[in-house]
Amino acid sequence: MSARKLIAALGACALLATGCGGSAPMGAAGAAAGRDEGPVKIGALHPVSGSNAVDGQQMRRGAQMAVDAINAAGGIKSLGGRKVELVTGDTQGKADIGQSEAQRLISAGAVGLVGTYQSAVSTNVAVVAERNRVPFVADVTASDAVYAHGYKYAFRVQPGSKVIATAAAQYLQQVSQQAGKPVHKVAFLHEQSDFGSGAADAFTAAAEQLGIEVGPNISYDATSVSDLTAQVTQVKASGADVLAVAGYYRDSLLAAKAIASVKPDLNAVWGVSNGAFDQPKFVTDAGDLGALYFSTNYHYDATNPQTVALREQYQRRYGDPMRTGAVLSYDAVQVIAQAVDKAASTDPRKVRDAIAAARVAPLTVGNGPIQFAPNGDNTNALAVLMQVQDGQVKQVYPPEKAESRPEYQVTWRP
Repeated sequence: MSARKLIAALGACALLATGCGGSAPMGAAGAAAGRDEGPVKIGALHPVSGSNAVDGQQMRRGAQMAVDAINAAGGIKSLGGRKVELVTGDTQGKADIGQSEAQRLISAGAVGLVGTYQSAVSTNVAVVAERNRVPFVADVTASDAVYAHGYKYAFRVQPGSKVIATAAAQYLQQVSQQAGKPVHKVAFLHEQSDFGSGAADAFTAAAEQLGIEVGPNISYDATSVSDLTAQVTQVKASGADVLAVAGYYRDSLLAAKAIASVKPDLNAVWGVSNGAFDQPKFVTDAGDLGALYFSTNYHYDATNPQTVALREQYQRRYGDPMRTGAVLSYDAVQVIAQAVDKAASTDPRKVRDAIAAARVAPLTVGNGPIQFAPNGDNTNALAVLMQVQDGQVKQVYPPEKAESRPEYQVTWRP
């Protein structure tokens, strides 16, 4: 069964459980009792082991920093200053583990969940949340499929795959034209799950509407790939002047190493929801990149003093630069905590209603406060274009969010 069909099947079961007057899930009574006393529990589900453990650990830390900030400010004031506690689960990057961990945290009394970094895992977590009537606020989940099934308890802070991919095509056309080197043909390299395939499909549709040719479309298995030389050689033979890449950190780094080895004649490598190209660690790991690498994605707001202060605090505390995923986890926890405060209740259904009406100031780039459409999407989420310039990742487009100007097809060649 395909991932999309699985979502539909699981979603139908979840909606039947929540929308047809069905009985509460097993263990609900015990969980409800646990929510009425002691700290207010918020569940965090991330891959803190496995191939994406670095990002998962970052995001867990970001969630914990939000909890610490809430408690330092007096806790949940409408509940007499009750403290917040982060209860955590390791998804291991596996959908079935994420599903069982979500149920465990809900049974332990979590009023809401944040997570999960991987769309395939979030698919299963959203079904568990819907069945249990507990809100799930996704921090990093690119796939739009979860938000197309009428769920009432699934929300998302980041912009979705279609929003990011459409912006990526538009930014590419605008930036390349402004540089006097309009893009003609884009090859697309992507991991093969719903995340990567969705990004490729949405980008292709948007690019073709703009008159940009897209092809070849090349996929790979991010969980097992060890080298992408053959795929990049195919890109070189295609004559594409831009290579778009949608993948996670490890596989996107493999793509960069293959590009350095094969040396295709490209004007740009264009990340679309890419998990590597906007990371400071990528600049170090990939070596001499010049200004070839761009990334259209969600991003922490480098122009927001509060975001700057949070990232400085993270650096002091953990000795590492704070990634955007960790900032999104911080935002997601704030969404749930502020909803608990507004609802003056730990009843997940009342918390869900308060989330649906939320207006939360974000620390990530956006067009306004975090607020949610009926399908759970953040209506003010915005994708921003970044570029590696002089060994640093800079926001370069659109102009009102830019730290510096984009440098498209400068003198560097691989």
